[in-house]
Amino acid sequence: MINQALLWKTLSKKKVLDCHIFDVMTAERETEDGRKGTFVEIKSPDWVVAIPWFLKDGVPYFIMEEQFRHGSESVTREFPAGLVEKGEEDIEAAKRELMEETGIDGSFVRLGKVCPNNAFMSNRQSFFLVTDLEKKAGQSLDPDETIDVIEVPVEEVIRDMGTGLYDNGIMMMAIGFFMRYAESHPELRSKASAI
Repeated sequence: MINQALLWKTLSKKKVLDCHIFDVMTAERETEDGRKGTFVEIKSPDWVVAIPWFLKDGVPYFIMEEQFRHGSESVTREFPAGLVEKGEEDIEAAKRELMEETGIDGSFVRLGKVCPNNAFMSNRQSFFLVTDLEKKAGQSLDPDETIDVIEVPVEEVIRDMGTGLYDNGIMMMAIGFFMRYAESHPELRSKASAI
C-alpha cells in the first residue's frame, strides 16, 4: 500500500519549450498537507529497444550498432532503438526501427516496459528480444543517421556493459531485462547449452 502522504496532486501543466523530440513542461503540484511546488517534466514519445540475438558457430551473439551520439559527443555501441510514432504500438515501433536500422526482421518477445527516469520524464521504454533473425533489406536510415551494424558475442556485451563504447544507461536496462529472461532460457547465454 502506497503512503498517500507521498503523493502530489497536479494542479496544472504547461508546455514551456518544444524541442522536436521532446517537450519541456512545468507542472504545478500540491501535497496533501498543502505544500506547493513547480516541477519540470520532459514529455517525450515512448521509446523502444530491440535486442537481436542469434547463434554463430554455436556461440550466442547480439546484433548491435555503433553510432555517434551528440549528447556525449562520442561513438557508442547500442541495440537498435528509437521512438514510438503517434498511433503506433510499441512492438510495431520496435519492428520498424530494427528494419530501418539493420534490414533485419525476426520473432519478437516482450521483455519489459519501464520509465527511463521517473524523476523528470513521463514516457515509457519497451524492450524486446528478437530471435529467428532474417536479413530482408538494406538499411533505410534517416538523413542525420550513420550507423554501423556489427555482431558482438553476448558474453562480451554483458562483461563490458557500462564501460567504454557501452556507455548508455538504457542499454544497461536492456541487458538487465535480457539477463532476467535468460535465467529461464539458459541457451541464450552459454555456448554449451545452445548446442
